[in-house]
Amino acid sequence: MDAYSNLLARSREISLLSNTANVLMWDQETYLPPKALDFRSDQLAYLSGQIHKLTTAPEVGEWIKAAEDQGFAADSDEAANIRRWKRTFERETRVPTEFVERFEKEKTLAREQWIDARKHSDFSKFQPSLERLLGFSRQLADFWGYENDRYDALLETYETGTSAAELKAIFDKLRPQLKALYDKRQAQDRPKVELRGVFPESAQAAFNAEVAGAIGYSFETGRVDTTTHPFCTTLGPRDVRITTRYHEDVFGTSLYGVLHEAGHALYELGLPEEKFGAPCGSPISMGIHESQSRLWENQVGRSKAFWKHWYPKAFRHFPDLANYSIDEVTAAMQSVQTSFIRVEADEMTYDFHIMLRFELELALIHGDLEPAGLPSAWNELFEKSFNLKVPDDARGCLQDIHWSFGGFGYFPTYSLGNLNASQLMAAARREIPSLDASLESGEYAPLLKWLREKVHRHGQKYDPQDLMRLATGEPTNPDHHIKYLREKYL
Repeated sequence: MDAYSNLLARSREISLLSNTANVLMWDQETYLPPKALDFRSDQLAYLSGQIHKLTTAPEVGEWIKAAEDQGFAADSDEAANIRRWKRTFERETRVPTEFVERFEKEKTLAREQWIDARKHSDFSKFQPSLERLLGFSRQLADFWGYENDRYDALLETYETGTSAAELKAIFDKLRPQLKALYDKRQAQDRPKVELRGVFPESAQAAFNAEVAGAIGYSFETGRVDTTTHPFCTTLGPRDVRITTRYHEDVFGTSLYGVLHEAGHALYELGLPEEKFGAPCGSPISMGIHESQSRLWENQVGRSKAFWKHWYPKAFRHFPDLANYSIDEVTAAMQSVQTSFIRVEADEMTYDFHIMLRFELELALIHGDLEPAGLPSAWNELFEKSFNLKVPDDARGCLQDIHWSFGGFGYFPTYSLGNLNASQLMAAARREIPSLDASLESGEYAPLLKWLREKVHRHGQKYDPQDLMRLATGEPTNPDHHIKYLREKYL
């Protein structure tokens, strides 16, 4: 085979192993017996090592050099694939395989320590794991290298081409505008609506499945399970699974968890199946990925149009909703009030949660904050940001799973996702004049088709900001998100 064909074959071999590892990780989060964890950590460490060896083998570097000379057009999928393979090869050859295996084993064990610590609301149970994970993450950033900020090396994993300085500039612009909107909203003194009743888990699961199916998530290519922290994972080109969590006295938690994760799944399932295993058949960044989940969760799911269609169907599943009108249900789903929990936060305050985590992540990676001081630093910053005293670790620094798998650099992509979602939705409305009418009637195919054409089908052919320019005519612009929030909530 020629060099490019060799690279493509190797990429697909790596994909087979990576998705096999995903099966084991999905099982760990859903059904793994507690005493099986140690062996599972060995399995995942072994697979990560094998993937790293295949990625960094000397022949891969030789194939990349030869493939660059094969004369592919600069705008071709082949050229894009080669660029991504080269970037990965150059980064990963700087990291020892033994380090990769040890880090993976630690991440596997740390997730269970986090679950136990969160269950007992006791940070001390997770602190030793976090200390080790932070050490690994700092060392990994140093292996990869960076120009200005160690955090940038970690951020590159999740958002190609973005730096901590650029994020800080975005957040510095966004924060006062969001605060002004929040203050205006609170000054309106709107009545608060809380949906009280009993919402059985079985009824929630049935309703969630109906909604997920309507927006395009097929249960022939996926499933919904229960876990501590909702997630989406890809096990193959026709196997993308999601999870959620339930509260029988709270309506909406599991629904919006499913809409969020189904948005991720729709992106994965919208990638070109014939390119699966190659960069052009893979998602480009978490800022784009989160734009898909936040778009379906909020732009669609928290709209009045959504509830005009789904209220009668929800009523059949949940008789206790008879106590509330459609306007009251919509108002409850669009309520604005400070919350301890990020995943349950409203759209107007959500990004404050992300900015808090971004500030703490920077301090941890830079060495300005050590894990032992995280709870007090979290509580102090949270009270400053939200004017609320954090009652316990479970509703404070232990609420998110990300640090337990060493995901430093992930959190900012949620806010990028919000900004991108608003911008993409504005562009979709411009190009599909009947979009709002179709959403109100529960017809989601036009929106999904537009997203697949503008975003999904490109895979990693373009960097995130180039993809946003292609889809909307400009790079990520926070003004669209501020305009969206103002129109929806004021």
